[in-house]
Amino acid sequence: MGLYLRKSISIGPLRFNLSKSGVGVSAGVKGLRFGVGPRGNYVHMGRGGLYYRATLPPSTASHKPLIQPDLSSSPQIPPETHALLEEIESAHISQIVDSSSHELLDELNRKRAKMRLWPVVATASVVILGLGVFSNWPTWLLSTLLFAGAVATYVAHSRDTLEKTVVLFYDFDSDMETTYAQLHRAASQLASCAAAWHIEASGKVHDRKYHAGASDLVRRKNTFIQKAEPPYVKTNIETIAVGVGHQTLHFFPDRVLVYDTNGVGAVGYSELHVDVSATQFIESDSVPRDAEVVDRTWKYVNKSGGPDRRFKDNKELPICRYEEIALSSQSGLNEVVQLSRCGLGSDFAKAIFLLGKTIPKESSGAAQAA
Repeated sequence: MGLYLRKSISIGPLRFNLSKSGVGVSAGVKGLRFGVGPRGNYVHMGRGGLYYRATLPPSTASHKPLIQPDLSSSPQIPPETHALLEEIESAHISQIVDSSSHELLDELNRKRAKMRLWPVVATASVVILGLGVFSNWPTWLLSTLLFAGAVATYVAHSRDTLEKTVVLFYDFDSDMETTYAQLHRAASQLASCAAAWHIEASGKVHDRKYHAGASDLVRRKNTFIQKAEPPYVKTNIETIAVGVGHQTLHFFPDRVLVYDTNGVGAVGYSELHVDVSATQFIESDSVPRDAEVVDRTWKYVNKSGGPDRRFKDNKELPICRYEEIALSSQSGLNEVVQLSRCGLGSDFAKAIFLLGKTIPKESSGAAQAA
C-alpha cells in the first residue's frame, strides 16, 4: 500500500507547489513568486541522503503482572495501602531535540510562540458593537461596524495563518515510501482498538486487599491514535498523532515531533525505543468490546483472595489482558500507551525500528536557502 504525496498545499491566498526543482509559492496569478508569507521546507529522503532545504527566507516500561486503576476515591481505603504514584512523563520539551532538528524546531517554536491577532480583533469588534447597541447608535452605524468587524477579523485570521504556519514538503524514494507506509499500516491497527489509554502515573500497592489484589496502582486517561497534522503545520503527507497526556506525538517521516504547551521537541527514529508487553489489568470501568477477559476478582479481597464481607459495595471485577507500548529516548521521552487488544504493538515497534535503520544520515550542510 503506497502513500499519497500531494504536490501542492494551500494556505490562505498562498499556494505552495512541489516540482523537480524544489518548492515554489504563488498567489492568484500562476507563476507569481515572492518572498513573504510562510517559509517552505523541502525534505528529501532517499538514496541521495537526507537533506533539508528552506525555499523561502524566514520572516523577521516493563511487564506488569497485575495493575489496577485508581480506586482511592473510596473514603474507606487508608492512604498507606499503596505507594505514592510516580508520574510517567517526558522531560521538558526543550530537552527533547535530536541533532538534526534545530533549524526546523527553531522555526516551529518561533511561529508557535507568535500571538494570534484575530481573537483580539474579534473581541474588540464585539465590545464596540455592544457599546453601540446599549448606546442606541443608529442602525446604519451598527451595520457598518458589524461589517467592518467581520472583515477585520477575517483579515486578522488570514494574517495569523500566514504568520504562524510552517510548510513541510517530503520527497521519498520507493524504499523510503514503503517503510513509512508500514508505520501507517501499523498505526491504523492500533487506532482500530476499541479503547486506548495514556498511563499517567503508577505506584506499588502495599495492602492488596483494598485494591482488588492488584500489585500496582495506575492513573490513566483515554487517549487517541489518529491521522492528524500538528496545529499550524501544513504538509503534503498524512501524519500520525498519538496523545500522551499534556503532549502529542506526531510521527513524521523523518522524526517524531513532540508538541505540548511549552513548545515543540523532536526525537529521531534511531533514538526512539519501543517496548511492547502484555499486562493483566483489573478493569473497574466497562470492558472494551475487543478486550480479552482472563479472570475475575473482587473490589476488596481477603487474604485468601475471596470477597471481603466487611464492604457492602464489594463488586466483582473482570481482569483483562491488555497491551502496553512504552516509548522512550535518551533525550527524555518517557510515555506509556495501553491498548485494549493484544498482538498489535509488535508491528508498530518493528516499523519504528525499520525507519530508524532506513532513514539516511543527514547530508552535511543540508539546511540551506534556495
